[in-house]
Amino acid sequence: MYPHKNLCWVCKLGLMDYLPARMLQKALAGARFDAKVPDLLLLLEHPPTYTLGRRAVEDHLLVSREELSRQGVEIHRVDRGGDITFHGPGQLVGYPVIHLANRAGGAGRYLRDLEEVLIRALAPFGVPAGRLPGFTGVWTEGGKIAAIGVKINADRVTEHGFALNLETDLRYFDQIVPCGIRGKAVTSLSRELGVRVSVEEAARTVSAAFGDVFAMSMEEVPPSRLEMFQEEIIERAAS
Repeated sequence: MYPHKNLCWVCKLGLMDYLPARMLQKALAGARFDAKVPDLLLLLEHPPTYTLGRRAVEDHLLVSREELSRQGVEIHRVDRGGDITFHGPGQLVGYPVIHLANRAGGAGRYLRDLEEVLIRALAPFGVPAGRLPGFTGVWTEGGKIAAIGVKINADRVTEHGFALNLETDLRYFDQIVPCGIRGKAVTSLSRELGVRVSVEEAARTVSAAFGDVFAMSMEEVPPSRLEMFQEEIIERAAS
């Protein structure tokens, strides 16, 4: 059993389709509430995928679904906050599954904490980043470099998370109104620096910053550590 202490597992899942990753989050959220696991941070990449949050407007998808099918891009309506965004290779996606029961501040504080994680994670690369008043996410002079969209479930366990553009193909953002925000550029770490930054490099700085901001001890575990929840994942997928 894992009580609500300061341990956080970090699990790097590599490239993973969106729906299996979503099912894994749901199963782990239940396991976290039942204290079968400590807090977790899942780090991964997705194949090209657009997700539309609870506030998404269909018109913010600027090309037809038929065209996206031809491109091999998946589209999913999801239960996170926010509008439409893109996930794809060269982007570090983070899904924290943490229990907020003993943390003050509610959803607003949680969003600001995630922004702070990403701002600190970018600092070692020499990229000044910060917040833009009135908007959720993390920004540089070149544009929005990280999107955030979350859900805090009825048990006060977090789902969904953030997406940090490393060497993402930014042309995919031309096919949407990213996060429903018109007239704002989207950028990536490689565009800001002019050099490639790997997912592995970024995962290290994100994990360290997450531990600092949330005052947690980060312990990396292999994906096989989560296989014990496979039956629960299948049951939740069927429900």
